[in-house]
Amino acid sequence: MALKATIYKAAVNIADMDRNFFHDANLTLAQHPSETEQRMMLRLLAWIYHADERLVFTRGLSAEDEPEIWRKNDHNGIELWVELGLPDEKRLKKACNQSREVVLYAYGERAAKVWWSQIEGKVRGFENLRIRYIEDELLTQLTAFGSRTMNLQATLQDGTIWLSDAQSNLEIHFSEWKESVVKETR
Repeated sequence: MALKATIYKAAVNIADMDRNFFHDANLTLAQHPSETEQRMMLRLLAWIYHADERLVFTRGLSAEDEPEIWRKNDHNGIELWVELGLPDEKRLKKACNQSREVVLYAYGERAAKVWWSQIEGKVRGFENLRIRYIEDELLTQLTAFGSRTMNLQATLQDGTIWLSDAQSNLEIHFSEWKESVVKETR
C-alpha cells in the first residue's frame, strides 16, 4: 500500500518592503511521504520569499522535470525556477537553460558544505543561478512553526525575513553562496 502525502494549510500574510508587495495567501502544501518536515517548511519559506500571484508549487519530488516552485509567464515560459537541496550540476544546468532565473536553497550543514566545495567551480558560469544556504539551527527553528494548520505573518526587508505566528517570532537570514548576474525578480 502506497503512503499518501500529508496535507498542510498555511494562511500567510506577506509584507515585502523591498518590492512594496503586500499579499495574503491561503496555501496548501502536500508533504511527500519521503519529505522531511524541515524540507517542507523550507519550501514554504522559499514561496514566501518569492511570493507572487503566479508563483506555484509544482509536483516537486514526484516530478523529476519540475522544480519545487516556479513562476511562468503568459507564454508558458519559466521565469523563476526554485530548487531545494543539493542537486547535481546536470540538474542545475537544465534549470538554468529552461528558466530566466534559478534560485537554489541549500541546507544540511555537513553535506551542503562538502557539496559546495565540489560543485562551486562547475556552476560559476551559470549566470542566472543564485545559491542561498540556511543554517541548520535556523531551519530547526523554522520547523517549529510547522503544523497542519498555520497562520503566519512574514515581513521581508533587505534580504531578511521576519516570520511570526501567535506564539513565536524568527529572524531568518540566508548565506549567499552564489550571486546571480540576472536581476532578482522575487
